[in-house]
Amino acid sequence: MTATTETKIIKEVTAANAKYAASFTKGSLPLPPGRKFTVVTCMDARLDPAKALGLEEGDAHVIRNAGGRAKDALRSVIISQQLLGTEEVLVIHHTDCGMLTFKDEELHEIVKERFGNEEYHEFLSFPDLEKSVKDDVEFLRESKVIKSEIPISGWIYEVETGKIRPVKN
Repeated sequence: MTATTETKIIKEVTAANAKYAASFTKGSLPLPPGRKFTVVTCMDARLDPAKALGLEEGDAHVIRNAGGRAKDALRSVIISQQLLGTEEVLVIHHTDCGMLTFKDEELHEIVKERFGNEEYHEFLSFPDLEKSVKDDVEFLRESKVIKSEIPISGWIYEVETGKIRPVKN
């Protein structure tokens, strides 16, 4: 398949984008987020941070990766704070996360078997949901490149109910 092949997905998203762009009115929003905070969360498709947190375009930076891991998001958090003025970070992991279902070593073996690749990647899997949130909050608080005075809080999003609950650190 070449880059110009129109798959079913490409057709669906370009049609949806055309509809969205036809009534788009937010092109003049400023670059820094208006509510001055950053969310670090998982890429899981069942979690819609904008809807779950009441966000509109321009409100906050939302950084997503597998598991919502802070170590993977650090570069973006630094840019968010140092260049774009955010003043708070919310770390949000979620129930029924795929990162709870494997260990890094298992995925290393799968990649090695399927691709013959022995290149090391830190996949940042975790066996304990609440501890992963605490670890990520602590990682950001201890970082020498994150402002020490900013609030950093940890949360768990429940995919079963849509609710968030705080994790005490």
